[in-house]
Amino acid sequence: MVERTRLVAYCNTLLESHAFQDYCPNGLQVEGASQVQRLVTGVTASQALVDAAVKAGAQMLLVHHGYFWKGEPAVITGIKQRRLKTLLGNDMNLLAYHLPLDVHAELGNNIQLAKLFGWTVLGGLEPDNPRSVGLYGELPEAIGGTTLAGQLAVALQREPLHIAGNDRPIKRIAWCTGAAQDYIERAIALGVDAYITGEVSEPTVHAARENGIHFFAAGHHATERYGVKALGEHLAAQFGIEHQFIDIDNPV
Repeated sequence: MVERTRLVAYCNTLLESHAFQDYCPNGLQVEGASQVQRLVTGVTASQALVDAAVKAGAQMLLVHHGYFWKGEPAVITGIKQRRLKTLLGNDMNLLAYHLPLDVHAELGNNIQLAKLFGWTVLGGLEPDNPRSVGLYGELPEAIGGTTLAGQLAVALQREPLHIAGNDRPIKRIAWCTGAAQDYIERAIALGVDAYITGEVSEPTVHAARENGIHFFAAGHHATERYGVKALGEHLAAQFGIEHQFIDIDNPV
């Protein structure tokens, strides 16, 4: 058992949440029980995940995609009302970290994706930013685009969209989990063979083809399972609490 305030303060410090100007509030978004024994983690605080956390008997739900995004309606109606009603009715805390969980050097989504595949990290996709959202590096060995697409499909359990900008083998890559298709221009500037992210936009295809770079859209949800899971495991070990990662699948 750990006090909510102690756990939240630890996460805020660990992830340096104060250092980010984000699209949503990072940290405690909904206050619940003052003591936490069971923690559930997941990618997005959808109704399905909230319900699963209630069923699991959690006092805290920790996610990458929480609530209160910039530009969304401020009124508490519809799905927002139902989600908050479930959380508040079950005295459950909601803790969310967006950009801080993308970039963390040990537990972040991007470094965890690299660990999953055994990629070597050489630096940030934004070379002048010490908290670069994306990374670049190298594969263990040079492989074809079809082979890399197959590796992504097996590990992430989702067939990626592959745009083959050329037929050369891939060794040097850049990646950024989630919806970072616009960062392909940064990848091109670094001279990598391939760029991997979660989603794709119509202009991304032309950018890949006309710049001769492989592009992979491997799934927003699929590429961002690993940071929040790693954070949950870390907190369980740090505070001696129970942890369960619950994956509510999303094809996007």
